[in-house]
Amino acid sequence: MAVPSRHRARLRPLQALRSFTPGPFTTGPVSDRLGDVSERDVGEDFRGGRLIGFFFAGIWLVFLSDAFSAAWQQRQSLRADGGLIVLVVFVVLYLVHFSHLRAAVWGTRGSVDSHWYVTRIGIAYWAGLALLAALATVTIGQEGAATWVFLAVSGLWTFRVRLGLALGGCLVALYEFLTFHVDGWTHDASISMSMVLAMAAVTGGMIAAQRQRALAEAREENARLAIQDERNRMARDVHDILGHSLTVITVKAELAARLLEVSPERARVEVADLERLARDALADVRQAVAGFREMSLPAELARARSSLAAAGIEADLPTAADAVPSHLRELCAWTLREGVTNVIRHSSATTCRVSLDEQGITVTDDGVGVQPGSPGTGLIGLQERAEAAGAHLVAGPLSPRGYQLAVTTSADPRGADPDTHERVEA
Repeated sequence: MAVPSRHRARLRPLQALRSFTPGPFTTGPVSDRLGDVSERDVGEDFRGGRLIGFFFAGIWLVFLSDAFSAAWQQRQSLRADGGLIVLVVFVVLYLVHFSHLRAAVWGTRGSVDSHWYVTRIGIAYWAGLALLAALATVTIGQEGAATWVFLAVSGLWTFRVRLGLALGGCLVALYEFLTFHVDGWTHDASISMSMVLAMAAVTGGMIAAQRQRALAEAREENARLAIQDERNRMARDVHDILGHSLTVITVKAELAARLLEVSPERARVEVADLERLARDALADVRQAVAGFREMSLPAELARARSSLAAAGIEADLPTAADAVPSHLRELCAWTLREGVTNVIRHSSATTCRVSLDEQGITVTDDGVGVQPGSPGTGLIGLQERAEAAGAHLVAGPLSPRGYQLAVTTSADPRGADPDTHERVEA
């Protein structure tokens, strides 16, 4: 079954999502309010929107029937014939004007390409409508003032909303003034009320359309942020998984190379371990990409013991993980993996000690560690995990020698030198 075009962008968010800068409805002219959306996008978001827009723009033209009727009844005179022509041109120009600037009504950008063109062509259209409305009033009389209603409405999507409302208010005041000071005119409040109600209705519709568009853009932005968060999660997981696995594989490969001449049997065992580690790493990456990766603290303890032994580092590890609360175990497993990886890769240590309790985990070694400064990718990812679990990460050198990595719910990790350990900030 074919997928509707309006849903295709959601199925391809990495290609379809765009940044946007929605402007407030009450500020800026049309050229400033128009978003970065093409005419094709408008049709995709609102199927048949062009025809429906023309329908709602044109249906109100029936209110010019009194003006057409008055001009038709006086058609024997050149003045009335001119009034008929003026009304016809007014209707055509009004629809063309709406066609060019209807994007202001829907809160999107129209079919034109440049903002200056939108602004200038809109003002030119409105000036033409104003001239035709004046001619209709002069040639037909009070009935021709019905064109003022459409002139007031078109000002709302041509200028700033406040300016459009001000112009509409001026038209209402001018009409009321003329009804009292022009011979033959009667005080008919219907046109004044029509202008007021039409401007209120169009303004409300434009606000609703703008808010609807802003809501759609906000949803797109939320989707974009969700995609970015997922990318960050995948990058963090891949680093944490492969960083440890490749480090252990490198150590075992070096050990196997040294054992080839001395003990071929042990070298074959190490090579078999290399194959197992490589397969495990591949499976871990697949699980992480699929989003099903769950860390097991007991499994990481066993893996850490094996990795440290392969690197020739004495390991002092707990035999069980029962002391750690269940909600902290996955975080402690990631911390253990990152800590052991750093010990093997950077510390030149001879011993590594891991302690577990109800507050978290601490990994210490007697090596040179790393110098304080900008944390690496692994520590940044670990800091994010700690914050998500309501804990904090502390890492830094010990005095006189060694390095400590701790993730804990305690304010001050045990065993760290307060003068040297530092809170890691992502």
